[in-house]
Amino acid sequence: MDAKNTPSNAAGRLYLVSTPIGNLDDITFRALNVLREADLIAAEDTRRTRQLLSHFDIHTRLISFHAFNEHRKCEQLISDIQGGLTVASVSDAGTPSIADPGFFLVREAIRNGITPEIIPGVSALTFAATASALPVDKFAFLAFAPVKPGRRRKFFESIRTEGKTVFFFESPHRIARALAEIAEIVGPDTQLAVIREATKLHEEVLRGTAAELLKQTAGRTWRGEFVLGVHASNCVDADSDADSDAVGAERPEA
Repeated sequence: MDAKNTPSNAAGRLYLVSTPIGNLDDITFRALNVLREADLIAAEDTRRTRQLLSHFDIHTRLISFHAFNEHRKCEQLISDIQGGLTVASVSDAGTPSIADPGFFLVREAIRNGITPEIIPGVSALTFAATASALPVDKFAFLAFAPVKPGRRRKFFESIRTEGKTVFFFESPHRIARALAEIAEIVGPDTQLAVIREATKLHEEVLRGTAAELLKQTAGRTWRGEFVLGVHASNCVDADSDADSDAVGAERPEA
């Protein structure tokens, strides 16, 4: 690995590596180098990560590291890094910590004097933000929509008053329900984007008002992985927000 792109820990190293959400060609050269040269890969789903590694002829040792064991295994991983090992952490797809394991390991690493290095790449969230055609000069990400009716209604009521575009993940079993709830609670004129199977063979993006998409997809059986983008009618569009495009304002690289 390029020395100038690695942390300066005297002991081992910790990498948080973004992996493809569907199309394996979306992985970066840098990510492949890290996965190939690491001593250990802590994977949310070892079966899925093994497919990725096999595709690129990588044979690094895998262990499971997911939401149900991350607190228990984190201590051992920190010890491994302090002992000189290079550990790469990956979620089953996309960027760690974005509604996936990663935050706890990063926090504990920093507490133990280990500087994590982030290997950026694909994220279903950033894909959806770009594909939605909704204003994203500012937006909110709310992870997964709740399942229980009371919490779920409050979730959509919060979107109605958010004042910016909102993105969230949803199960295919609840897409029809979500469209109906958005039309009822957020409003029928709410601008909506349904992003299905991003980067995969059956990638699809549906755009329109909540009422339009509810009518258009009535009776449909939904399959795949989804991100929904919601822009309530009370939101201020990016091109009408004078403060968002001040003359001479410097913008960071996206």
